[in-house]
Amino acid sequence: MSARIKIIGGGLAGPEAALQAARMGCEVDLYEMRPQRSTEAHQTSDFAELVCSNSLKSESENTAPWLLKQEMRRAGSVLLAAADASAVPAGHALAVDRTEFSRRVAEAIAAEPQITVHREEVTQIEEQGEAITILASGPLTSSALSAEIQRLTGSEHLAFYDSISPIVDATTINMERVYFAARYDKGTADYINCPFTKEEYERFIDALTAAEEVEQKEWEKLNYFEGCLPIEEIARRGRDTLRFGPMKPVGLRDPRTDKIPYAVVQLRCENLRADSYNLVGFQNHLKFGEQAKVLRLIPGLENATFLRYGQIHRNTYINSPTLLTETLHLRQYPQVMFAGQISGVEGYTESIASGLLAGRYAALLTQGRTPEPAPRGTAHGSLTHYITHAEAKRFQPANITFDLLLPLEEELRKKIRDKKERHRIQCERALAEFDRWLQGQV
Repeated sequence: MSARIKIIGGGLAGPEAALQAARMGCEVDLYEMRPQRSTEAHQTSDFAELVCSNSLKSESENTAPWLLKQEMRRAGSVLLAAADASAVPAGHALAVDRTEFSRRVAEAIAAEPQITVHREEVTQIEEQGEAITILASGPLTSSALSAEIQRLTGSEHLAFYDSISPIVDATTINMERVYFAARYDKGTADYINCPFTKEEYERFIDALTAAEEVEQKEWEKLNYFEGCLPIEEIARRGRDTLRFGPMKPVGLRDPRTDKIPYAVVQLRCENLRADSYNLVGFQNHLKFGEQAKVLRLIPGLENATFLRYGQIHRNTYINSPTLLTETLHLRQYPQVMFAGQISGVEGYTESIASGLLAGRYAALLTQGRTPEPAPRGTAHGSLTHYITHAEAKRFQPANITFDLLLPLEEELRKKIRDKKERHRIQCERALAEFDRWLQGQV
């Protein structure tokens, strides 16, 4: 098999796959269509642009996102190292300066002589031959490449709508009305919290549910991803739904009153300069003028300047349970692999992890070796097991959660009632199994 690997997509999975394969001795052609052709959500042509939030989720020990990142660190994930190096204060989460993160990823790619970058759109896939192709074109795959993937897979794509949270200029936040805190005082107090009284919350809900949405085009079918619903959609499910969701005040005691507010909007730092903050979980599908009116009803944001408003964009992914093997190859065409969100994983960290596996599997194949799938008991293996074994008719992308990992034996579950202790044991087992798997890859 040819030692040259073709990787399509310069988002998160593609660069990680390219760097993994190159460091295992393979020649890599990395294709990215931007800036020749952009998407409705990207703002730059940078590698690893973070389109939605800037958070790679929890770093709290023995959580599922922490476990996945720990496995990635042990496997030498280049993009996670870039994230660690460009981290901004975010309590117990790993959040990054988007620009610095992309710069570091680009720097790593430029420093790798085994990688050749091609700035052009790929519209055809070679399903035959010796060379391996990794499709990591992401949820915003171009229409031409989508049609080619549809031809290749012989099945229709599934699609859902993902969203982008607004960003506010830090200098325009009324700091007299807000306070810094981390939920339950976990980690450092890096989040700005905008507290609502009951009256302020009711006024906000009235304005939100009455606001005008972006007009839906005839060809669109707004099939939202349940894990990333727009706030107006959540509000329609009940007046208190937001108060038990993105605006949950639990664990966020206001130090000025020593009371828990009726509701809270949290703002997370966007960059190392701390000159902008994003509204956590506040993605929406409202017209920009409507957003300006509604979001300024948030205490502390009465005179806010918004650097970016919330948006909804179309995400595309394949029906992986019917198409992929546990080593991320198409069953019908083993030379073609998928990685990242188009493969059915959801989230930044999950996309990078998927790219890490795809790059390693592809490199082993080009070296004449048969890759062993990541073990089922690990976070990587559990995530892959889900996208390749879920019920095909109801398949939706997934983040890493403990629900995907192997549960403890029934006797042990009955013996250990404390959920945190059960999670600790699951993480301990997963990391040990992942280490053994890594040693077998050498």
